[in-house]
Amino acid sequence: MSDDEDGRRHHELSRHPTTGPRNSLRHWPDAKHPLRIVLNYVVIVCCRISPSLRLKNWLLRRIGVDVGTGAAWGLESTPDVFWPELVTVGEDAIVGYDATILCHEFLQEEYRTGEVVVGDRAMIGAGAIVLPGVEIGADAQIAANSLVAEDVPADTTVAGVPAKPLDSAAASGSSDESAATEANSSTEE
Repeated sequence: MSDDEDGRRHHELSRHPTTGPRNSLRHWPDAKHPLRIVLNYVVIVCCRISPSLRLKNWLLRRIGVDVGTGAAWGLESTPDVFWPELVTVGEDAIVGYDATILCHEFLQEEYRTGEVVVGDRAMIGAGAIVLPGVEIGADAQIAANSLVAEDVPADTTVAGVPAKPLDSAAASGSSDESAATEANSSTEE
């Protein structure tokens, strides 16, 4: 299925064709000035290791990230280095330990950019990756180590690679008991 047929996040991306025999990553200096990338990288590395949420938010705002009041970035979390100005994190949202928010993807013959919006009070779990063009709704939850390739509606919990909504029974814990019962019965046989 092509990107245009699947109708998901790809309609939210801007496409930037590149020319020549090499892949689009070889053209990154044409996309952003190298000194801007160096500055963004240095700021992001400082934010990744700083325990101060106030300092992180202040520094990220300096490079263009739209950071809401009370937003929290965990240690080692990383906003997009090339296009941090395309990242919006809402009020009281949490970007967990080692989570990555990408606003670009370099492909063979083009690169794509797209905004990522994290809604108010949304939570992104440790190690999760959010791809360009994705919107995460208010109060949504992304499980640790998930790959978010589609929009996540408000008040929804998603998990997996790719991230998919959890059903309400699993989210409430009622299926945990039945899964435990099944596991116990299979070990007894």
